[in-house]
Amino acid sequence: MRKKILAAVFLSFSNSLMAQDSTQNNTLKWSALADIYYSYDFNKPENHLKPFFLYNYNRHNELNLNLGLIKATYSTKKIRANIGLMAGTYAQYNLASEQELMRNIYEADIGLKISKTSNLWIDAGIMPSHIGYESVISTDNWTVTKSIAADNSPYYEAGAKITYTSKNDNFILSGMLLNGWQRIQRPHANNTPAFGTQLVIKPNNKITLNWSTFIGNDKPDSVSQWRYFNDFYSIFQLNNKWGLTLGFDIGQEQKSKGSDKLNTWFSPTMVIRFIIDDNWAVALRGEYYSDRYGVIIPTNTLNGFKSFGASLNVDRKFNTNLWWRTEVRTLNNKDAIFQKGNQFIKSDFFITTSFVISFSFK
Repeated sequence: MRKKILAAVFLSFSNSLMAQDSTQNNTLKWSALADIYYSYDFNKPENHLKPFFLYNYNRHNELNLNLGLIKATYSTKKIRANIGLMAGTYAQYNLASEQELMRNIYEADIGLKISKTSNLWIDAGIMPSHIGYESVISTDNWTVTKSIAADNSPYYEAGAKITYTSKNDNFILSGMLLNGWQRIQRPHANNTPAFGTQLVIKPNNKITLNWSTFIGNDKPDSVSQWRYFNDFYSIFQLNNKWGLTLGFDIGQEQKSKGSDKLNTWFSPTMVIRFIIDDNWAVALRGEYYSDRYGVIIPTNTLNGFKSFGASLNVDRKFNTNLWWRTEVRTLNNKDAIFQKGNQFIKSDFFITTSFVISFSFK
């Protein structure tokens, strides 16, 4: 029944948009993607689930679907809309706190242009997050798996935003009113609005500079703890072969309701990519994530979550539609938090390989 309802909503949405006046120069584009993976965790978890703070490619020693997606995108000069339905282990684990019916919604939003002279839009609905340089769409990223920072900050958000884009697209400024920190439905007894901003500057086609923020309370109002978060990243295409991404996240949350003391977490990341030719590319990632007080990743250990990570990624691109991606990754924490058999150790090692097929048509 749930699948039938989602299918009916999807078809009704696309048909109603197609019924718009043809003089609007409307465009309806369809796209689909399947990201099938196998991942091996050398700590060999018996429940086949990798460490709890990983939400992508997180099933051990089994062939599985990380993300299957079908999406419709509609646009005119004054209207834009997206609706996407998804399945896979990403949706299963990353949206576990949402209502069951909503866990299959990748995106559902409508935008209206509100200025005749400027590129100024208001969008509302369920949208990809304005935080971070890593997307759920595998081939948008330089690495197969996502960084710890990406897996533990919002991939999606629900609310409304206003966006201004300059005429040459080198300056983008957005403001958001949101339901919460990666929330479609609010937490129980939470009536507190959340806010976000994003500033993107592209001095030229080889440099992207981003600053995103979030301010809000993600707990019931009776025990509210305000959270303040900043996401910075820079992407440099150094030449036709080499690319560099630098990221830094830092967040703070009140220790308790009304407290002027804050718990802090932060995470620097770096990714270097080398394009060998049209078919091959390699990428190396280094990362660190520190959450001493367990705001985002609770461990109940002396030093909390303080992990270094490194990964090596190799991509084989067969054509514009098919990719084969493989990655080796290691994580090392200051305290023993990774379970191996009946004991806890300080490190973990993974190998992940995935085939991604995607296509689009009008």
